[in-house]
Amino acid sequence: MEYRQLGRTDIKVSVIGLGTMTFGEQNTEAEGHAQLDYALDHGVNLIDTAEMYSVPPRAETYGSTERIIGAWLKRSGKRDKIVLATKVAGPTHVLKIDHVRGGKTGLDRKNILAAVEGSLQRLQTDYVDLYQLHWPDRSTNFFGRMGYRHMEDEQSVPVEETLDALTDLVASGKVRHIGLSNETPWGLHQFLRVAEQRKLARIVSIQNPYNLLNRTFEVGLAEMAIRERVGLLAYSPLAFGMLSGKFLNGARPPEARVVRFPRFSRYNGDIAERTTAAYVDIARRHAFDPSQMALAFVNRQRFLTSNLIGATTLAQLKTNLGSAELKLSDEVMQAIEAVHRAQANPCP
Repeated sequence: MEYRQLGRTDIKVSVIGLGTMTFGEQNTEAEGHAQLDYALDHGVNLIDTAEMYSVPPRAETYGSTERIIGAWLKRSGKRDKIVLATKVAGPTHVLKIDHVRGGKTGLDRKNILAAVEGSLQRLQTDYVDLYQLHWPDRSTNFFGRMGYRHMEDEQSVPVEETLDALTDLVASGKVRHIGLSNETPWGLHQFLRVAEQRKLARIVSIQNPYNLLNRTFEVGLAEMAIRERVGLLAYSPLAFGMLSGKFLNGARPPEARVVRFPRFSRYNGDIAERTTAAYVDIARRHAFDPSQMALAFVNRQRFLTSNLIGATTLAQLKTNLGSAELKLSDEVMQAIEAVHRAQANPCP
């Protein structure tokens, strides 16, 4: 397993990280613990979760993923073996989660402090290594939204207040480092600018979607990630399983997330399927597993810190972890780029 520096910190994280949002919905506690054990045994040290998980967010399962991880930490005694990342939920006008703090979520001091205390209790730990803002406190382009629409008089929490609260958490020892998620180049710049001007905690990572069907991170944010050393934690690297090829030719495995929960439609549609078929064809011509090829493409990016894989079975997890050993030749990369030029970012 390869390890990469987390921002400007002294922490190194595995190039493959374990995403856990299925724990508590598609995976039982026992299955989640088995995934954690297997991942650690194979070199993974970054574990990512969020207060909102499991997904899809429901009142009945709120915090269940963190509780499952917390129970594993207590049983295994391996807190010092992992880099633990979690997130505070953004405002509910973006994503309806009325069951979280009475629907009054946001990135103000009160919410951040309440959220971190809840996460620490569920995770059964006294600190998290990376505390992330799950989505911005303002209306902008994320979760697949296209076409920026500016809201002149929108009320949002100032970056200064958010960073002040996060800096206090770092000073208290409850949080070691801070990161963003679903953020734009402008947003990342604002956090870096305010941190420098006011000598506050500095962002060390940005967790955004990145995969063969959605390479929009390369425009604007890739340069920021490299020059500012705020590396990408890539989520949805398999585009909700689409890039495995399991949905081609009309197939709809009943256990799949996008089949069980139709709301997850970001990577669906005819164009997505045609483009996926082209990528799967490249993989098969070179005797690659399609999932491993798609993940290996993400792994090779210079702006990447860690590739957050998710799985519902140990077999999937084993396959995904195998991508860490796969190196793509120039011939394969040329074929991938040809498909991208023909149909760039069909699922932004």
